Amino acid sequence: MSFFKKLKESIASKTEAVTTIFKEGLTKTRVALVEKVEELITRRKKIDEEFYEELEEILIGADVGVNTVMTLIDELRTEVKKRKIEQPSELQPVLSEKLVGLLKGESNPGIQMAKSGITVILFVGVNGVGKTTTIGKLAHKFKSEGKSVLLAAGDTFRAGAIEQLEVWGQRVGVDVIKQQSGSDPAAVMFDAVQAAKQRGVDVLLCDTAGRLQNKTNLMEELNKIFRVIQREIPDAPHEVLLVLDATTGQNALSQAKLFGEKSGVTGLVLTKLDGTAKGGIVIAIRNELNLPVKLVGLGEKMTDLQEFDSEQFVHALFAGLIQREDEESESN
Repeated sequence: MSFFKKLKESIASKTEAVTTIFKEGLTKTRVALVEKVEELITRRKKIDEEFYEELEEILIGADVGVNTVMTLIDELRTEVKKRKIEQPSELQPVLSEKLVGLLKGESNPGIQMAKSGITVILFVGVNGVGKTTTIGKLAHKFKSEGKSVLLAAGDTFRAGAIEQLEVWGQRVGVDVIKQQSGSDPAAVMFDAVQAAKQRGVDVLLCDTAGRLQNKTNLMEELNKIFRVIQREIPDAPHEVLLVLDATTGQNALSQAKLFGEKSGVTGLVLTKLDGTAKGGIVIAIRNELNLPVKLVGLGEKMTDLQEFDSEQFVHALFAGLIQREDEESESN
């Protein structure tokens, strides 16, 4: 059974709506990465140094990450020798298989929920990456699963951050715990945890300030928030999600490295994947940081924030090839 057929079967049990969201959201990356690789494979008649160089350029251009690309090319060279592959076209499934392998790492870990009581999820990340929007969409997701949700406006520094979270709260129908602009974020978290306990909510989603990641005071701020939350709920926060803007490519990777080292990040959220051709950054991040991608933003709609699924991701990238293989097998 071919690799693409296996991939198609493995996602057959998943809902068509989700498959469509992934497919549509990754259109730009599909054009930049897969269609360019296809074009290279069609154009080149043999696998030589120039072929590898061009392939390397395409992968780096889609932000797969230099280190990851070097490893990938080395592995492809080994496979080509081992399987005695001469035609570039025979390399396509091998490359796709390698990409799935790189993306999988461990299986797709969903969001960690508390075994009992309140689940506390803390969001970190620089300003402008889509943190507040992500919190709003995740609140909607939990609510549609029948859970009660509360939001904490811990970004007390950025002008308009509290109001923005309130707008999302109203849209989703969820309360926001807040204080005045400029007040102590840890105090807001204390209030929020108390309110969550009194109301017996299932999930507390906490926004935090996003001033530049290299300012030590921001990390001290986060540590203070951690201590306040843990004093009230010892096993919290259950997730610390770093929100990254996929359109910034390698810059997102360096932010992840800085934040990941200092703030106890447990997983990543990649926003705006639909707006970029640099979706390869997902592959780079999976390989250069041992952090799972937990959620991906694939569009503007409330339902376009999806739990990351490596098979859906690769299936969406190679959708054209899968369809072609289907048509060829039908005509034979």
